[in-house]
Amino acid sequence: MMERAHSLLLNEEAFSQLAEHQRAEFIFEWLNHLKKLLPATDRTDLKHNQRRLLDQLSGVLIGSPGPPTRWLLAHCLALLYRLGDPISACLFVDRCNDIIRSRDDSPSGLPTRLAAIACLGALFEQLGRMLIGTFKETLTNLLKAMKNAESQGRYEIMLSLEKILQGLGVSAVPCHRDVYKAARTCLTDRSMAVRCVAAK
Repeated sequence: MMERAHSLLLNEEAFSQLAEHQRAEFIFEWLNHLKKLLPATDRTDLKHNQRRLLDQLSGVLIGSPGPPTRWLLAHCLALLYRLGDPISACLFVDRCNDIIRSRDDSPSGLPTRLAAIACLGALFEQLGRMLIGTFKETLTNLLKAMKNAESQGRYEIMLSLEKILQGLGVSAVPCHRDVYKAARTCLTDRSMAVRCVAAK
């Protein structure tokens, strides 16, 4: 059944026939294949399928993905926008910011928020200055979310900030002070993972 996950678009028919416990594995397998397939796909085909693919990836985003899946999702989204048409990337950044701002504390809300944070980092890392118009709002949103986040959230936010700064280069200099303050606070965090990523 898992070989049916090896396609550009998610095989929704095969996915719907799976038991609940198999679906996460199917999505992971599809994203893992997609990561390799996207760079090898013809740009015209990519643009032709981009809208449908974005809908499917958005479905994964709001489906409470676990850590390995959310990192693959973020990577695939950023690749899709870099290799395909980047025009609507700002809208996707806005969507991720809305998810992070939401106060959904349900069991499914946290993984979705963490996935949105990971997606922001990957998008800025790949598209850099193309997203400069959304940078200030994104940074403010992430730093605000940091204040109420648990250790896993703080870890993802610091990781995302690192990627955002790498992607924007000198364009991010005016905000380095704010990021430095957040990182300095995280250097004394009780979580070793948060301290390590803050030091980076």
